[in-house]
Amino acid sequence: MPSRLADLIRKARRLAAERDRLIEDLAAEWTHALRGQGLSPTDLDELWAGLVEDAVRRGRQSGEGKWTAQVWRHETQEVVARVRQKVEAALGER
Repeated sequence: MPSRLADLIRKARRLAAERDRLIEDLAAEWTHALRGQGLSPTDLDELWAGLVEDAVRRGRQSGEGKWTAQVWRHETQEVVARVRQKVEAALGER
C-alpha cells in the first residue's frame, strides 16, 4: 500500500508541474498577442470573462460528464485567473 501512495503522490506532482507549464506557455502566448493592442482595463475584464465562459461551454460539451458544471467553472476560473495575473503583470497593465 505505501508504494501505491508514493506512486499517486508522484503522479500528482507530475500533473501539477505539467499544469503549471501549460499555464506559463498560455500566458506567454496571450502576452505576445495582447502587447501593443491598447486594451483598456474594461476590455481586459471582458476578454477574461469571455474566455472563462467559452472554456466552460466547451468543457461541458466535451467533458463526457466527468465533472459537474460547477466544478468545471471553478477549475476554469482558477486557471484563467492564473493566466490573467501573469499576462497583466507582463504587460504592466495593472
